[in-house]
Amino acid sequence: QVQLVESGGGLVQPGGSLGLSCAASGSIFSINPMGWYRQAPGKQRELVAEFTSVGSTNYADSVKGRFTISRDNAKNTVYLQMNSLKPEDTAVYYCRAYKWPREYWGQGTQVTVSS
Repeated sequence: QVQLVESGGGLVQPGGSLGLSCAASGSIFSINPMGWYRQAPGKQRELVAEFTSVGSTNYADSVKGRFTISRDNAKNTVYLQMNSLKPEDTAVYYCRAYKWPREYWGQGTQVTVSS
């Protein structure tokens, strides 16, 4: 069993920065894909950034150059540093991990970008 706990959401002005953390418990290893998704009101959940099983990263086109995903394997924690935030980044951000044969999700953390 894997548990994911996100933290770090909040309210930030456009152009500001925010960092999210996702702490995993329950036998998650560096080979297990982990990443961040988000869901805005009325929209489908979408990939933001992720580590694949081979350690490479994928980013949504909308966040490339602004967001950075990182991982501390010793702490079983994945981070998302978000810079140059835009109002359209407003969403609930979810941490996701995959450990065969299923995926796991965190409870989500709200990020609101507004002046």
